[in-house]
Formats: sequence, C-alpha cells, structure tokens
Amino acid sequence: MFVCLSNELFAQVNQHNGAHSTVQSIIEQVKKKYAPDKRVAVFQVELDSNLLVGRTNLPLAKKELLGLLKNNGYTLEDGIRVLPDEEQLDGKIYALVNISVANIRTQPREAAELATQALLGTNLKVLDKERNWYMVQTPDHYIGWVDGGTIKRKVKAEIDTYKNQPKLMFAKPFGFAYTEADENAQTISDLTWGDLLVVKDTVADFYEVVYPDARKGFVSKPEVISEQEWKRISTPNPEALTKTAYRMMGLPYLWGGTSWKGVDCSGYMRMVYQTNGILLPRDASQQAFVGDDVAFENLKVGDLLFFGEKATHEKPEKVVHVGMWIGNSEFIHSSGMVRISSFNPESTTYDAYNVGRYLRARRILGSSIEKGVVSMKN
Repeated sequence: MFVCLSNELFAQVNQHNGAHSTVQSIIEQVKKKYAPDKRVAVFQVELDSNLLVGRTNLPLAKKELLGLLKNNGYTLEDGIRVLPDEEQLDGKIYALVNISVANIRTQPREAAELATQALLGTNLKVLDKERNWYMVQTPDHYIGWVDGGTIKRKVKAEIDTYKNQPKLMFAKPFGFAYTEADENAQTISDLTWGDLLVVKDTVADFYEVVYPDARKGFVSKPEVISEQEWKRISTPNPEALTKTAYRMMGLPYLWGGTSWKGVDCSGYMRMVYQTNGILLPRDASQQAFVGDDVAFENLKVGDLLFFGEKATHEKPEKVVHVGMWIGNSEFIHSSGMVRISSFNPESTTYDAYNVGRYLRARRILGSSIEKGVVSMKN
C-alpha cells in the first residue's frame, strides 16, 4: 500500500513539475517576443501555484500569454497587473522632474545601481510605485526607479497644459535660479544644461520661471534660451557635434550619468547628440543599432565607434563602449573622464586597449529616423 501510494504521489509531482515547466516556457516565449530588453519594457510574470502573478506594461503581451496558455489546456487565475497601475497611482500616471538632474536607478532604493538620469522639466510616464519610489519611463523609453521627492506627479490634463506653456531651456553647463531677480539672492536650486522651466514674466535682466511643483524663481537672461528657439537653431552637423564634444572635455566619468554632472560613455554620446537636436537611445548596445553601418576606412566626423567583444560560434557580439570619430585617426569618449584617443600607434594618445576591441561603426547624421533615431524636433 505504501509503495503504491508513493508511486502515485511521485507521478503527481512529476506531472505538476512538467506542467509548471511548460507554463514557464510559454511565459519565456512571450517575454522573448515582446520584451527582449528589460531596459525598455516590463514583463515580470511567473506562476505561483495556479495563479499568474507579476506585472507588465505590454497589454498585448499579456493577452497573447493568456491565449497561448488556454490553447495549451492551462486554465490559470490571472493576477498580472497591467502598468501603469492607475489605481495604485491615484490616476497620476505622469510626472515632471522637479530637480536639476534626477537619478533613475535599477531598483527602488538609494543603494541600487544608477541606470540613467533625467533633467528638470522632463516628462516621465509613471508605471508603478513601491514605498516612496516610482517606476518611470523616460521619453527614450528607458525604465527605472526614481525617488518620489525628485518628481512632481501629474494627471494627463496637467501634462497637456504643461506641454503648451512657453518654456526656457538652461543653456549653460551649470548655474542657479534665485528667489529674486538678483544673483546675490537666495538660490532656489542649481541648474544644468537642458533643464526646462515654464516662463511667466520678464524682470530687468531676468526671467521669472515656475517649477513643476509651483516654486517660483528667477534666472539670468544670458543663461537661457526659449525651447522653441533652441529647437529652431539646432542643426546637427559634424562641426556642431565636434564643438559640443570638445566643450565637455575632462568631464568626469559617472556610471549611469547623462548630464553635465557626469557621464558614462553612452551618456556622453547621448549628450553630444541631444545638445544638437537628436536624441539617441540610452546605452551603447542600443545605440549600436541606430543609424547606418559604415566601414572604418569611410569614417566621417560624428560617426559612432563601438567597442567590446567580437561574436564567436559560442556567443554573440557584446557592445560595451562607444566613442565618436573626430578625424585624424582620433575619437573622443568618456573613459575615466572625457578624453581623446587615437588609433595611430605613433600618437601619444594611442589607445591600444580600445583599438584591440574595436567592433564597428554607425553613422547617425543623414540616417533615417525610422531606423531608430529620435528627433527632438518632432
């Protein structure tokens, strides 16, 4: 009797494990199709007994998953939350960055890795909440967690109003807003290049501005430009890209940095292009798939160079670093700090390490937006 019961239980356990494995396989199949890159999509789903739990910001992925499971004979309880979770967020599924540079992390805690940054006035989509941390998605679709004290959450009507208000962009590397139209007055906050503020009035040599949380301040006229004027005059070309790149020479390396407070390699390239009106994807491995392929012997100023591990039979190519070609066998990149390196062995800036791991190059200028480049003028 005991042996017979044990065999029966053993068979049931095997059947359960097999079913669980099949369900997990279907989940992974859908995840691979809809969310292969967790940096820009959320698909965190797993099976807990007879319940599907987790979250996703991809309704179509959830719909396909449930359909596939049903077609394979699995009737499971649906506990998958679709993001943004409006109930959890009280309907405030948008936010504006409320400080000069907001740090966006990989997990909802201060000790987590810095993933990217967002500038003052940037419109974020809010997806979820844990304690006082919010899962947000940036305009370039990057997803991470931001401290609630650094943003001001909004409903859609408020965001629509914000989009239509005239705004000023801070056009210097660093500066401040003041409580009065006087640079000797108390500061409201620091400011850095690209910060956006709603403009309300003109007072002598200052503009009166308003923050997302309704704080008011004053900024010096020579340090700002209207957002519309900046968009009008931004014309990306080799000369403009080089000028911007050189202006950031010596800026310290910061993993996850995408501002004048520090940049990593891809954050630096993103800043160089963003300053001139083109918004690149966040990471080097993403930037490596926008624009057009270009052979090394045909490189032009402004082309992006990618470095890392070459593909083999056992593993795919791995892009880990990016720089920009500036001519004369040289490229500029963020490595320790923003610096110039050379492919020429006779040069004092010869970079044997990166030369040895050079992979390929892409041309952004003149390429199609449909290939992945986001124009900030749209």
